Amino acid sequence: MALRIAFSGFIALVVAMGIGRFAFTPQVPLMLAEGQFSLTGAGIVAAFNYLGYLCGSYDAMRASRHVEYRLWGGILGAVLLTLLSAVVSGIYWHSLIRFAIGWASGWGLVMVAAWTNERLITLGKPNLAAAVFAGPGVGIFLSGMLAVMFHSLGWNAQMAWFGYGSVALILVACVAVNFPRKGELHRGDAPAQPALVMTRPLKRLVISYSLAGFGYILPATFLSQMATQRFPDSLFAQFVWPVFGAASVVGIIIGIMTRHYFSTPTPVRLAIALWLQALGVLCAELIPGISGLVMGAILVGGGFLCVVQLSLQYGRELAPNYARYMAGLLTTGYAVGQLVGPMLSALSTALTHRLDPALYIAAVGLLVAGYLVWPQREKAQAEAA
Repeated sequence: MALRIAFSGFIALVVAMGIGRFAFTPQVPLMLAEGQFSLTGAGIVAAFNYLGYLCGSYDAMRASRHVEYRLWGGILGAVLLTLLSAVVSGIYWHSLIRFAIGWASGWGLVMVAAWTNERLITLGKPNLAAAVFAGPGVGIFLSGMLAVMFHSLGWNAQMAWFGYGSVALILVACVAVNFPRKGELHRGDAPAQPALVMTRPLKRLVISYSLAGFGYILPATFLSQMATQRFPDSLFAQFVWPVFGAASVVGIIIGIMTRHYFSTPTPVRLAIALWLQALGVLCAELIPGISGLVMGAILVGGGFLCVVQLSLQYGRELAPNYARYMAGLLTTGYAVGQLVGPMLSALSTALTHRLDPALYIAAVGLLVAGYLVWPQREKAQAEAA
């Protein structure tokens, strides 16, 4: 039963996050080539996606009724809206759809994390919860490999959207029987609990995770376009996004396999992951040729899911009785950071016709994020007690 729950949650995140949310990245070069929007327009469309993600995650955090409906809505919404992307064109319609998909993925991430965490703890298998978070990485890898296949078949952007949506539909159909029904998912924390006190470490974690969302989203959104721009008509450019996804899966697997072999505290591991992501952003910018982009994809991608999983874990350690609230709060902060990212990219490309200034700011954001969660002095720890 525990494996079935973990696998179903894993597939749900493959669909809601890896395909529904991130298939846009390998689509950007194709849609730019077809003239559906400019690079600045792509940043605007992405911003609507992250605005929807912010709304969805905040709503999931506050929800006390129809909790299971939000989980189902997040997953099925990602499928149907991806299919709908195949029949629209232009910046306005795609902005609207990306907003709705963002909302669905916000619901999906928070509710799937809450559901799998609750069920796996009840079944005595809490360690399997970390494996669920490999779902977005596998989805990113899958969407990237599908993009390579669609390119080889000569498909246009609309046909590719239909392909992504069809694969997502098949995956959901395979595991939908295991998703929670009405009454199976807790409606938040117990009513008798006092309000969560935001201690200094909690505040620093929320700010750090918000900066993490801001720092990673620019390379995550534009890696494929950067590769296409630097190496036009190159087969390599098509594989940058699958490398990102594969690295994210490998990163979280390494984290799971090594957690019992080192006594390193969670915030230290989180800070290191954030700093490696910052290094990846700089590598993609400063190291010329293929090697810089590959190193960027590996380091940013490798830290992506580790940062998500470790931040949620650290939140549970700091506030163990507020698991779903903390997941929603952190995801909302992450969404705010992700919203600022493409807005900055649109401003950067509009003013300088380059992404470079925005990417340097993203690297600084990741460095600061790591500093904020690095264990503070005894005085700060005493204040949190």
